[in-house]
Amino acid sequence: MIAPVFSVCAASPAVTALLGTDPLRLYPFGLQDDAVVYPYVVWQNISGSPENYLAQRPDVDSFTLQFDAYADTVDEVIAVAAALRDAIEPHAHITRWGDQTRDNDTRRYRYSFDVEWLVLR
Repeated sequence: MIAPVFSVCAASPAVTALLGTDPLRLYPFGLQDDAVVYPYVVWQNISGSPENYLAQRPDVDSFTLQFDAYADTVDEVIAVAAALRDAIEPHAHITRWGDQTRDNDTRRYRYSFDVEWLVLR
């Protein structure tokens, strides 16, 4: 019922070099509720469904996930997005490169993208 985002990203030396290890600043449910340390990433399910069959229970779940990376600089947020891309692509498909924005209040940079992930049960 959940894609293995954390385990896949935590296994990537490039991701952990940018997002740390204790904790890995990769937060589910689109929420970051720890003390804010940049860069960090939030992710969440935006849609999904089981692969339904008439004669048996589903054996695969499909997830559409949204990732949002936040960082102090443009170069840093792009590096985080690239590290995530490289960690995720052997397991899932990136389907959208999204917004690249700068928050008016925090002045931090954001890079958003979506992933389609099939997970065997």
